[in-house]
Amino acid sequence: MKIKRVFFILLFFTILAAIALVLTSGKPSNTNATGDEPASITPAPDSTGSGAPTSIPEPTGPDPTEVPALQTVAVNLPSIGMEPIDINPDILPVYNGDNALPDYAKKKIFGDVTLNFWHFLGHDVVTSPVENPGILFGSAADYTDVEGITTFRGNHYRDNASFGTCSLLEKKLELVWTKDIGSISYANTYWPGVGWTGQPLIIHWEEDVRNLMNIDPSQKNTDLVEVIYPTLDGNIYFLNLMDGKPTRDPIHIGYSTKGTGMIDPRGYPILYTGQGLNQNGTNAAYHEYRIFSLIDQKEIYSINGTTPEAFRVWGAFDPSALLDRHTDTLIMPGENGLLYRIKMNTQFNRSNGELSISPEVTKYRYEPPFDPNIGYENSPVFFRNYLYLVDNGGLLQCIDINTLEPVWIYNVQDDTDSTIVLEETDEGVFIYTGNEVDLRCLDLPKPAYADCQLRKLNALTGELIWEKSYRCIYQSGVNGGLLSTPVLGKNDISNMVIFNVSKTGDTQSGKMVALDKTTGEEIWVKDLTYYSWSSPVDFLAEDGKTYMVFCDFKGDMHLMDPKNGKILDTISVGANVEGSPAIYNDMVVVGTYAKKIYGVRLK
Repeated sequence: MKIKRVFFILLFFTILAAIALVLTSGKPSNTNATGDEPASITPAPDSTGSGAPTSIPEPTGPDPTEVPALQTVAVNLPSIGMEPIDINPDILPVYNGDNALPDYAKKKIFGDVTLNFWHFLGHDVVTSPVENPGILFGSAADYTDVEGITTFRGNHYRDNASFGTCSLLEKKLELVWTKDIGSISYANTYWPGVGWTGQPLIIHWEEDVRNLMNIDPSQKNTDLVEVIYPTLDGNIYFLNLMDGKPTRDPIHIGYSTKGTGMIDPRGYPILYTGQGLNQNGTNAAYHEYRIFSLIDQKEIYSINGTTPEAFRVWGAFDPSALLDRHTDTLIMPGENGLLYRIKMNTQFNRSNGELSISPEVTKYRYEPPFDPNIGYENSPVFFRNYLYLVDNGGLLQCIDINTLEPVWIYNVQDDTDSTIVLEETDEGVFIYTGNEVDLRCLDLPKPAYADCQLRKLNALTGELIWEKSYRCIYQSGVNGGLLSTPVLGKNDISNMVIFNVSKTGDTQSGKMVALDKTTGEEIWVKDLTYYSWSSPVDFLAEDGKTYMVFCDFKGDMHLMDPKNGKILDTISVGANVEGSPAIYNDMVVVGTYAKKIYGVRLK
């Protein structure tokens, strides 16, 4: 009996220990925000990184047994005190002004680096942990069920701007239609057509939603695939993918959109888009991030990017947002240096078209520890509850979106506008990124040169796996280096990642490079007579082979075999292409400096 009793006692405590282990394991590390204990050291640039897989983060989901009360403090924030026409991107951020609020800073220590950050609910400072929405993004394929391209590069891994397939028997490009658009002037500069990143959204609406919207009656009852394109001329265009004809009147904003919009990934008729410039000729206005109902094209919400809690007054919104459809949460970074996490409280009745939102805005603000430049121009990337962004000063952050606390940081050493690409593999989770040639050249004699550094990092730890450098020339306002988003090889090119590097020889030329994902070594290099800020797009043909389309500074669109870098066909799209194409089946759509939107068939 004693032996059995001892056995059952041991068994009981063993089970308790196992349960405790399960409950306490699997959480993302480095989420202490008090500063009492140092978090793990930010990895130093080490090209010998092993890339060994680390544990996959579990969501920092709400505790069902304890929901702490959110604690906020109302603070007196200064008014902006500047007219919109006086605000420009060269005005540096101010970290010691009346909005600094050092007493409310939360801290995270990474080795010998301290990162100060703040949380805001509306304009109030959050002194407690922020509300935890339990966000957990799934695979790239889980982002949306909508047929088409709903955001920049298609999903939260930012790895796919094509939908469907095509036969491509002739290996040719054929111009099918064009749509004339306009331009604006800004501070003695000229902004025509479509700018960077300028990718169209292409949507095959479900029939019940299509019938609710103010689409032209002659097209409403067709199997419409709609192109939605915010552009530099201050308009958002709505076109039929097949022939380029308008499906409805444009939405007139009056100010430029440089970045890429977003359609609600649930297939709801909601458009999210950010303003890129704050002037149009003699008119000026504060930057806004706008949300439109596409039932009647009316604006239903907006955010002013020039806001008193931001360290930077330049309030543009170039990134393309994401929406977690499972928690109804919008995630949007701004060039003001704020990261917005917005509980949308969306209500949509598909039967009668009633649509409403009631946003609750939480913001993450930080003080950069390396370079004082701040602001996000690349689009957010996610792995589960981990968010990845690089700012104008070269600070790469991995942020837990549920706690809004940094997990790890990395200094990429220069401004980075190119959106990160994420890859989930059996060996681990990795991100690919590259910087520009900008800040490092400001004080150098001209002409000045610096290396564009292409990197692969472990997404869970920030460990550098490899780095490859290409010498680029600096040109003020029109940077060299990596501006486009890389192509992550899949299927028959799954061993490579393809980068489009600008101004590698002079101010006009560039290089397209395919690097081995494992080693970072070159598989092939294509010297380009004309550089490109436009992001290349890979697509799968019906024969199971991958092809790629890219556009350049001259105004050409190229069809390429990405296995070897061979160009198969080229057509003109009029003028410089900073915008990025999107592909739906056999149709490519892109806008250019020629003040046109082009529809091109893959033959």
